[in-house]
Amino acid sequence: MGQGAALFSPLMVANSAADISDRRALAEGLKRRDPAVLDQLIELYQFRLFRYLLHLTSHRERAEDFFQETWIRVLERGHQYDGKSKFESWLFTIARNLVIDWQRQKKMQSLDTLTDPGQEQPLQVADTRSPSPLTAVMSGEQDSFVRASLEQISLIYREVVVLRFHEELQIEEIAQVMQLAVSTVKTRLYRGLEAMRVAMQGGAA
Repeated sequence: MGQGAALFSPLMVANSAADISDRRALAEGLKRRDPAVLDQLIELYQFRLFRYLLHLTSHRERAEDFFQETWIRVLERGHQYDGKSKFESWLFTIARNLVIDWQRQKKMQSLDTLTDPGQEQPLQVADTRSPSPLTAVMSGEQDSFVRASLEQISLIYREVVVLRFHEELQIEEIAQVMQLAVSTVKTRLYRGLEAMRVAMQGGAA
């Protein structure tokens, strides 16, 4: 293993949220474009990243393309990560921006009619005619009834709920990923949970 592997272990990376010095060590490894560092990050975060991209795109092959491109961006822009925030927040931001940029280029339908006034970032509405890959990727992790309820709520609310309770990001971190005000994230989280409650009671979210 190279110098990057000696610099920090996978356990150190996993605990980096609690130890700022580990995040700084990670940042230094990324600045050097150390392949051992990137290999460890892919091993640690590949499932979470792919799950998140499936949630955004509802298309497995497209999610795979964005998955590969995200890690390329991590390698190319590793010098931009300063270690002050969680790596996963920075990673999800890169992935989300790739999806948004692609949708803008394709001039696809946005969520403008479903978002709060002033929403800047359009996202494609998931195809509801077929089961979402999110259902499959979450299989075995949560009760099927909860998964089904989550699928019924609007994407802009579902994304916040997934980031908060599935990816365990804090409100401020979600705001960073989605480029929204903290107050907007809180509002969407509240509305998302309320929509899930209604869905679980048999109503339409």
